[in-house]
Amino acid sequence: MSDIDVGRLTALTHARHSISLSNGKRLVLFRLPRISSSAAVAVPQADSPDGWTYYAMEAECPHAGGPMAEAQIDIEDSSYIASCPWHAYDFNVETGESSYGIKACTFPVTVRDGQVSVHIPEVLDLQLFKVEPVSEKVKFKHGPRIEPSGSPLRLGDDATLCEWCVHILNTSNPEHKIELTTHLFSLFATREQSASPMQLGAGTITAPDEPPRENLNQVKPGAMPKAGKGGSLKSRIMMLHALANIEQWAIDLAIDIIVRFASFQTNAPGERLSQQLPRTFYYDWLKVANDEAKHFSLLRARLEELGSHFGALPVHHGLWESAVRTAHDLQARISVIALVHEARGLDVNPMTIEKFRTAGDADSVDVLRIIHNDEITHVTTGHRWLTWICQQEGTDPVQVFRRNVQQHFRGAVKGPFNAEARSQAGMDKSYYEDLHGQPWKGEVIAGG
Repeated sequence: MSDIDVGRLTALTHARHSISLSNGKRLVLFRLPRISSSAAVAVPQADSPDGWTYYAMEAECPHAGGPMAEAQIDIEDSSYIASCPWHAYDFNVETGESSYGIKACTFPVTVRDGQVSVHIPEVLDLQLFKVEPVSEKVKFKHGPRIEPSGSPLRLGDDATLCEWCVHILNTSNPEHKIELTTHLFSLFATREQSASPMQLGAGTITAPDEPPRENLNQVKPGAMPKAGKGGSLKSRIMMLHALANIEQWAIDLAIDIIVRFASFQTNAPGERLSQQLPRTFYYDWLKVANDEAKHFSLLRARLEELGSHFGALPVHHGLWESAVRTAHDLQARISVIALVHEARGLDVNPMTIEKFRTAGDADSVDVLRIIHNDEITHVTTGHRWLTWICQQEGTDPVQVFRRNVQQHFRGAVKGPFNAEARSQAGMDKSYYEDLHGQPWKGEVIAGG
């Protein structure tokens, strides 16, 4: 066990503090009025006449990485409950237990002689890196908004997964798209554990040719203004705005793959029976969509913190053009969107993060690191499902991928490659070295 002294009572006067440890782990320390029936370790009355209780838990929500330092705190059954600001997952700050069936890591806190200490079990020789007070200002679920947009229309309890997906695809308001996407993921995941899982509704409804957009100036990818190298505020805003646009399209791409290919069946060789997609396929892509909604939310909020807003600059729909070219073939869709566009994001993200770090924009760096780590799992998802289909059909996933890129992708798959991140996602060099699609002079869009 490591005993971490985080500070004196006289210095810990905020309701929340962010704790960074030497191994990179981050915790949040809550300072809350004592509840008489609480079993937590409380501050002795002699040291704190007003009576406070300290709690420590992991800083990122175990559901989707939301910032627990910005959690809403409520009291239920004489216990404090912290609700994640992204998707409202609730956690008991003493036990970490949640009504959603997952659990957050919590850590014992003691107070002796005016010193507050957090105890980390099963890890030796951890050191305190820094303690920072968290702003008392509470953000909205998805950050501040330029103007009120009302609540999105939610479908009834009998709506199928495909009906939900088409509803989200046809939603032009980005705030509504975020809320509906996160709601659908939570709803589908919850019902998967019940006696009444959500019906798929395969083949009963048609996805739109192109999801609508609201109040955006769309231009061709080649007509986008150059963002520069991130040295100025204007340059960084342009880069974040371009990324936010990609993430909004990425929401639609993950939702579209569900409804467009819900009737897919494998082309089984010989006497082997064809297979429908397992329900875990839909869960995995809903998780990707949920992540992309989180990414758009983080980027949109960061733009507003920097004095801009999403929609202030031109955007393109180049990613959706790739979706149109692969709308007929699930393996082509996975190959081009997940294993080319999103994998390209793994290559360029570290360079983008370094530009923001050099500019001293630590808050944007934190956002971009979250996105990069999530995108490794998205490429993993694409690789996993392409491999599964190929296993059912008796084909080689590397050859299937390369053939689809050559037929349906425009441009060369060129480096520099982040070989480590790609390998983490299951893609070795046999996938992407010396690979060209159709002739194309433009840049390869990273992300999605």
